[in-house]
Amino acid sequence: MIQQITKGIKVSVSTNFEGNFINNNTINYAFSYKIKIENNSNDTVQLLTRHWKIIQSNHKTKFINGHGVLGENPIVKPGKFHKYSSGCLITSSIASMSGIYTMINFSNTNKFKVKIPNFKLNVPFVLN
Repeated sequence: MIQQITKGIKVSVSTNFEGNFINNNTINYAFSYKIKIENNSNDTVQLLTRHWKIIQSNHKTKFINGHGVLGENPIVKPGKFHKYSSGCLITSSIASMSGIYTMINFSNTNKFKVKIPNFKLNVPFVLN
């Protein structure tokens, strides 16, 4: 599990290779990932947006931006956490993902960025 703490918000990530398939003569590799967002600060926060960067070993970079996660804008009170699972498809057997959540602090209405740690997406049989 990979973890990063920004302004009292701890983001933990674990990944799993789900398999591969061919689409339009291109091999696609499927990965799932689980995210846990823990609020170790003294203030209630809400996740507003997400910004992902996926760097693939075939020199193709993907950017994914959107509101919330899985259609939600979770509110996380001090000492509490929010968990979710998602996934991605890549066209190389090795890649990395990182990103940023934009959040708002309910105590002072300031928006701030929380780093999503860089994590690897590696097809297991490639690294043997």
